[in-house]
Formats: sequence, structure tokens, C-alpha cells
Amino acid sequence: MKLMIASDLHGSAAYTHRLMAAFSQEMPDKLVLLGDLLYHGPRNDLPLEYDPKAVIAMLNPLKEQLLCVRGNCDAEVDQMVLDFPIMADYAMLSVDDVILCATHGHVYSPDHLPPMAAGGVLLSGHTHVPLCEKQGNTLCLNPGSVSIPKNDSPHGYILYENRTFRWKTLEGETWQTHSL
Repeated sequence: MKLMIASDLHGSAAYTHRLMAAFSQEMPDKLVLLGDLLYHGPRNDLPLEYDPKAVIAMLNPLKEQLLCVRGNCDAEVDQMVLDFPIMADYAMLSVDDVILCATHGHVYSPDHLPPMAAGGVLLSGHTHVPLCEKQGNTLCLNPGSVSIPKNDSPHGYILYENRTFRWKTLEGETWQTHSL
């Protein structure tokens, strides 16, 4: 199974459009969104082309291919306009005999792991900073942010396929790889 993993769109139509172009190019089976889809939040500046309605229009047609979790900027009112569920704090997936736990990072994080079996992979966003590190027996990964990256990281996502995670820019350039 091929997964595209992204986080922290924050209502940016410009960067969501670029993510959708990468999605069309990569052709994953699922797009895993780790929260903070529509609202920019009180601590962030307005992202480029802040237009939550345009982001809704781009995401809703993909409802069958999306797996999403709730970010700290996502609310019940957001769920009312989205055609796919976003209100779970985490979701567990089994892919290639690997347990992936997708979460935003404000409830569960590398510093506060959810209950999961040893050897699993935690996928979280929230910090807007890419990450690949072990916490005990858990591999913790963060794709960074699609719209508001921090610490000079690129606007990007993770592509998972054949037990390999690739951090990619929205232009499709691989800049980091981790194989299980």
C-alpha cells in the first residue's frame, strides 16, 4: 500500500493546491492527513492564500481516499462542512505488517505515546517540524507542515511505500529517507 502523509494545511488554498498536484503525481492509495486542515490557529500568521472554503472544495472530492485525525485547530464546525471524518484523536493502521498510529500531536506525541505495541510507528504533525527519531521501541515520524513549515524545513509530506518513508517537498524532491 502506498500512503501520502501530510499535516497542517491551515486553510492555505495555495499549498493545498500544490499538495493535490503532488497527490495526482504520486497516486497513493490513501492520503493520511494529520490534522489542522482549515483554520490557521491563533499562534500562526495567515498562510498564503488563506481560503478554507477552497480547501474544503479540494478535499471533499477525495473523501474515499482520505484518512484524517483531529488537530488542535480543528473543530466540530469544520466537521459540518467536510464529507469525511476528522474528529478522532488517533487512527491505527496495519500496513505491510507494521502498525501505524496517526495522530496530530497535541494529545499524543513522541513525548506522550499512545498505547501501542512495541515496534509501531507514530505519525504526528503539530510542530510543523519534520522528525524521524526513536522513542524506546516506537519510531516517531513527522512530515512537517504543508503550509507553515518551521525551522527552515520545506513545505512537504511523507510518502510511504514498501516499508520505506520518504520526506518530499511539494515539488516532489526527496530530501530524507527511512527504511524499516
